[in-house]
Amino acid sequence: MRFLPIFLDLQAGPVLLVGAGDLVRAKLRLLLSAGARVRWFAVDGDYESGLDSEAAGRVERAGDPLSADLNGVIAILCAGAGELGETVAARARAAGIPVNVMDDLAHSTFIFPAIVDRGDVVVAVGTGGSSPVVARRVREKIESILPARIGDLAAFIGRWRKPMQARLPEMSARRTFWERIVDGPIGALILSGRESEAEQALRAIENPEAFASERGLVTLVGAGPGDPDLLTIKALRALQDADVIFYDDLVSSEVLDRARRDAARVSVGRRIGKPGIGQDATNALMIAAAREGKRAVRLKGGDSFVFGRGGEEIAALREAGVAYAVIPGVTAGIGAAAQFEVPLTFRKKATRITFLTAHKTHDAEAVDWSLLTDVAMTVVVYMGITAAPAIRAGMLAAGRSPDTPVGVFARVTRPDAKAVVGTLDQLPDLVTQVENGPAILIIGDVVERSLLWRGSDLGRLAASLMEKIQ
Repeated sequence: MRFLPIFLDLQAGPVLLVGAGDLVRAKLRLLLSAGARVRWFAVDGDYESGLDSEAAGRVERAGDPLSADLNGVIAILCAGAGELGETVAARARAAGIPVNVMDDLAHSTFIFPAIVDRGDVVVAVGTGGSSPVVARRVREKIESILPARIGDLAAFIGRWRKPMQARLPEMSARRTFWERIVDGPIGALILSGRESEAEQALRAIENPEAFASERGLVTLVGAGPGDPDLLTIKALRALQDADVIFYDDLVSSEVLDRARRDAARVSVGRRIGKPGIGQDATNALMIAAAREGKRAVRLKGGDSFVFGRGGEEIAALREAGVAYAVIPGVTAGIGAAAQFEVPLTFRKKATRITFLTAHKTHDAEAVDWSLLTDVAMTVVVYMGITAAPAIRAGMLAAGRSPDTPVGVFARVTRPDAKAVVGTLDQLPDLVTQVENGPAILIIGDVVERSLLWRGSDLGRLAASLMEKIQ
């Protein structure tokens, strides 16, 4: 490491900027955004173009940098300064002032990193000046995983540090306390923009020592339909922080591979013919883990609140007094629609959506299909393979046309995904063609707009008929 990353206090004194053109103006905007006091020597004498009146009013014009008084100057930057940059750099070195000459490592004593700016949280990425493009790419990766409000969280903690120092004099206890704040519900409130609620929650903590000793947290995480790249950034962070993961059978191995390597993994899934350990036992496991001070993740296929029993689980956690958080996931119906290009709504054609589950035949028989016969309604059925004959019978009996387009989409977003399309009358035969689940049924005219339908015999027949009509 040739260049040691440091952070310069721009309140300590002015920065001298030397140069002209777009390059120096880019540096000027950066300095002004950071609150720096800037003295600028424009080599071409142009101090106005490219700057708004407010920015121009915050800049002091500097005299010749080779003779100007450098007393109190904390850094010198040269961008678009030509040969003058080398001479200014020599003077800066002689005066012991840090200097940067853009794209000139030989005459610089510091370099500019690629910067991720989140207010009180600033990340600097450097490559020793060898490849700014690589530094920018790394910065983009960090930008993608760093919460947008992480700076708000840091500022929040900063405001409370001294009050908590008086209440928690022992450093280790304070560190544990703030770790729980950052990783727990209070931190989650701030990151979601609910700072006033976080403030109330923190003020309500009567015993910080007891709070610090109870670090347990359960996070309900939607794993999506299978493709690990569909995990949200928050979901990835939760998986990396987890001590134990309670996962469903629908969670793919590729998603589990994104979890912390040493996290305990406990299967609590249930499928047709495999009842699993039961919901009460799953709730008990989560509560026990939290009470042991662990960070537990309840990992569910799709989204926890779309036929995932997430509501039941947070009710149990609330009753037990366990801290929890919820991270949504891409539900399988949306995953199927995206992968196979089925627009679940379409302006003036399909204006309503209904999501329902038909795990078994009696589930389908209990549905009031008369509410779902409107041709402008798209019906998305979860876990409908076994109940397909009952679904067909119920919709036909209610009056939905047997020619209504239908799609069966199995193992969506996974490498072995398979889909078939046809009509409602053909539904029982269609489900046999996808081999096994999990599968989503989409019923409605929007299926005609899918990639699969347009490439099918039905699609070609429909197109031919339209041509003849026209």
